Amino acid sequence: MSFDFVSIGISYKEADTQTRGQYSLSAEASEQLLAEALRCGITNLLVLSTCNRTELYSFDATLLQLKDLWMAFTSGNRAQLEQLAYQHQGEKALQHLFRVGTGLESQILGDFEIISQIKKSFYTSKAMHLADGQLERLINSVIQASKRVKTETEISSGATSVAFAAVQYLLNSFPTNESKTIVLYGTGKIGRNTCENLIKHRPQDRIVLINRTLEKAAKLAEKHTLEIRPLEALEETLQSADVLIVATGAPQPTITKDKLSLEQELVVLDLSIPANASPDIAELYQVTRIDVDQLSKITEANRAERYKHLPQAETIVDTTLEEFNLWLKQRKFAPYLKNIKKMILEHLETNPANPDAEANQREFLAQKITGNVAAYLKTAPHKTEEVFNILQSVFQLESHE
Repeated sequence: MSFDFVSIGISYKEADTQTRGQYSLSAEASEQLLAEALRCGITNLLVLSTCNRTELYSFDATLLQLKDLWMAFTSGNRAQLEQLAYQHQGEKALQHLFRVGTGLESQILGDFEIISQIKKSFYTSKAMHLADGQLERLINSVIQASKRVKTETEISSGATSVAFAAVQYLLNSFPTNESKTIVLYGTGKIGRNTCENLIKHRPQDRIVLINRTLEKAAKLAEKHTLEIRPLEALEETLQSADVLIVATGAPQPTITKDKLSLEQELVVLDLSIPANASPDIAELYQVTRIDVDQLSKITEANRAERYKHLPQAETIVDTTLEEFNLWLKQRKFAPYLKNIKKMILEHLETNPANPDAEANQREFLAQKITGNVAAYLKTAPHKTEEVFNILQSVFQLESHE
């Protein structure tokens, strides 16, 4: 392929939670990065930053540009980035995005939350004028592949999200006939999903919501009739809590040793990247701290069963990717058809054999010829390059590579 789609990223495969946190991009940092890319003349860019990965994708930026942009808005260092980051170009970069979007590259195989994160990232790029038609078509193809994998296979069955894995941990740790006090700190998407799973699978528990913005917590609390408390009451609330689930998405730890003057045991589940519960709180004898990587391991019990559906999912990915590649290839040759039509019109206008031909008749004939070429290529897309190589020679067209 002659296009140059590129991607760069760091995931759970290359780095632990602490290291990933150094290269993660908050929503604000992502928007700042996109704004800077626009100033640099880049026309399309997708920035994806989740608890498992941070990645950048583009059709017209170079890998060097992506590295420079990434490093300008994170706390990581360039030498480590060069060592840890995977870099893909062309077909390999496209395939990687399709696999990420369908959950095949997720830490929890079949993760069904990743596609919504990709959608959100795309909408941000589009709002900032960094999503052209080519990128939009690509994302729509990835969404289509994700839907097919979810509906046509069982690879997303069982515990396939960090939010559910957190609840699964509690189900494994505490008897279902015991009521526990659970403090959910952060009511963003992951926090909301965790709350929904808690209510569904542990309805006996007392759930207390704490969020920096009370209005957001109030909406969730009203929906499920839950308690809410202001951020200032966090330390006091933890005095009587059994479990703290942290999903704030803050750039620095918000749960530190000084906030945990406890007399009772407390389980802290940190669902955030970078870590929102400082790793050193595990040094407190009353505290058990569990991070994203540890939570992901509890899904291994049903991973083997889901793994059986991987070949079917990969076939869907390959098929959808092939369809996108054919669209991309045909789109690349659109200028040829436009030039052929122009040359036909010019020939009819100057050909003495057609002095009385009306303009609309000439337009109809030129459109008919180029339309037939396009229709043929739709039925035989594998012959696209062969046909246009012939047309390029016949009509002496300049290359649009």
